[in-house]
Amino acid sequence: MPPLFATIVFGFAIWGLFFLGRDRKARVSKALWIPVIWLSISGSRMVSQWLSATALYKAHPSLNAVEQPLDGSPFDRNLLLCLIALAVIVLIERRHLVIRVVRANGPILLFLLYCAASIVWSDYPSVAFKRWTKAIGDLAMVLIVVTDANPMAAVKRLLTRTGFLLLPLSILLIKYFPHIAVGYRSYSSFPTYMGVTTSKTELGGISLLFGIASAWQFVECLQDKRDPRRTQRLAAHGALVVMSLFLIWRANTVTALMCFLMAGSLIAATSFSRFARKPSVVHLMVVGMLCVSFTALFLGVGAGLVELVGRDSTLTGRTGVWHLILGMAPNHFLGTGFESFWLGPRLAKIYHVYWWHPNEAHNGYIEVFLDLGWVGLAFLGLVLVTGYRNVIRAFRQDRDAGRLRLAYFVVAVVYNFTESATRIMHPVWILFLLAIVAVPGGWVQRKAKKKTVDRPAFSALPPCLEEV
Repeated sequence: MPPLFATIVFGFAIWGLFFLGRDRKARVSKALWIPVIWLSISGSRMVSQWLSATALYKAHPSLNAVEQPLDGSPFDRNLLLCLIALAVIVLIERRHLVIRVVRANGPILLFLLYCAASIVWSDYPSVAFKRWTKAIGDLAMVLIVVTDANPMAAVKRLLTRTGFLLLPLSILLIKYFPHIAVGYRSYSSFPTYMGVTTSKTELGGISLLFGIASAWQFVECLQDKRDPRRTQRLAAHGALVVMSLFLIWRANTVTALMCFLMAGSLIAATSFSRFARKPSVVHLMVVGMLCVSFTALFLGVGAGLVELVGRDSTLTGRTGVWHLILGMAPNHFLGTGFESFWLGPRLAKIYHVYWWHPNEAHNGYIEVFLDLGWVGLAFLGLVLVTGYRNVIRAFRQDRDAGRLRLAYFVVAVVYNFTESATRIMHPVWILFLLAIVAVPGGWVQRKAKKKTVDRPAFSALPPCLEEV
């Protein structure tokens, strides 16, 4: 099939997914497009990279240069700042609810404040500050979603809009535009399938996240037999689950596959088994999954499980990288500063040792330790503990929303065992924040306050951001 014709066909297919999966009854603010755009960028490539339209490893080896992380793209930076500014406008209008949400999430705020304080001792404070601004952007996008008049519908719309776009586009690019979506590393003749992202790991990550979202909505549709559009929605979300599994297989990412199976098992068990809905049983399942993953990966217990999925005891060279970078940490107590370890002379030394040029720790907890030290890990631990408490509380109040939040929590914890997802604008981190954030009243529809005229509560916003 010619690429142009394939693009037209996929365009109609994407439109079909939106049409079939749309919930006509749910109404959300048009401001939701701001986090949709933010998540779409974080789940694919920066706009400047799209404009170059070239494969990462094949045509642009300079992207792996030591200096590149310090430069960035002014165009991308200005675009992201515009999105953050729009998000701030929306949040100011919703300030009363935003203040309540922020007060209920002190540990997240403390973690971000410590990240800001660490800029002081960073070797590259200007770079660290710019990255911290993006971290605030991640939180702002989550706040837009959870402060919507209908948070549950906003969550669904955020995930479907992004997933229905990125996953089919990844298949289209891999199949018909390989010069954009398929790359070749210098040390291997095997292709690296990247889709809309910049690496196979990231492709597996977005396939995992949006596949889980569609699996959750697929199960919800199965149980809601009164929905007149039940068949259409089942078809749309079933198709996306198949696409996600195909892309995970194509990218050959074991971490994404294992996380998908665990999250899918949690959603299925808590949906179809009354016994599994008991909080004590949920605790047992979560602890069991985390313990099995941790012991198999790091303690050698059940090492055959790691070999069974095609990985060796070094976790594809990760253990060697961990040993090297942990020895390079200059300050174990405070770290090198927010998002500052993989810069300058340290990065040059790592590139000198490893010719395949790693640019992350491939472990989210080591990543936090390198940047923020033991203090940062302590704050992250507080976020995890209180976040899990919020997730379980949400599960008791609303089983449907609680299933998704629980699945994303487990995915984030396990995914960070072998990948670095505690970083700015990482889709796993953004959806982890969405899962753990405490929302007064939960993800339930709130009645909009009416003014003297019959207009939505946020009518002071620009027309493009008003409620529909």
